[in-house]
Amino acid sequence: MLNEERVVLMTKMASYEAREGKKNLAIGSFFRNDYIGWQVLKSIISATIAFVVVFAMYIFYDFEIFMTEIYKMDLLEFAKNVLFFYLGTIGAYAVISYLVYTVRYSRARKSLRTYYMNLSKLSAMYKKSSLGSDD
Repeated sequence: MLNEERVVLMTKMASYEAREGKKNLAIGSFFRNDYIGWQVLKSIISATIAFVVVFAMYIFYDFEIFMTEIYKMDLLEFAKNVLFFYLGTIGAYAVISYLVYTVRYSRARKSLRTYYMNLSKLSAMYKKSSLGSDD
């Protein structure tokens, strides 16, 4: 005879594994600082690529005007401004990424903690049923 409580728990755990469990197990396999650092590094690389694309679009939008103005402008000041905007963009993106991935990691760990407690509970149910022969 099937234990109804065990079936409900196993169904709940299988549903978790099929949906968010895979992602959370992947996140949980990292140490906190390693996961967050890796994700922030990927975000910085993505932000750098996005900044280069947007900057290139800005330059190529009025390329003719840019080429005529390049001889009149202070190139060192222009480079400083571009670098300032780049560092500001990267800094803001890194801080936002750090916050997002910190929250994501803590939620995944909390969810995994619940999952592992359910695994322990299920194991205890099986041990109890094998001793008492409830099946």
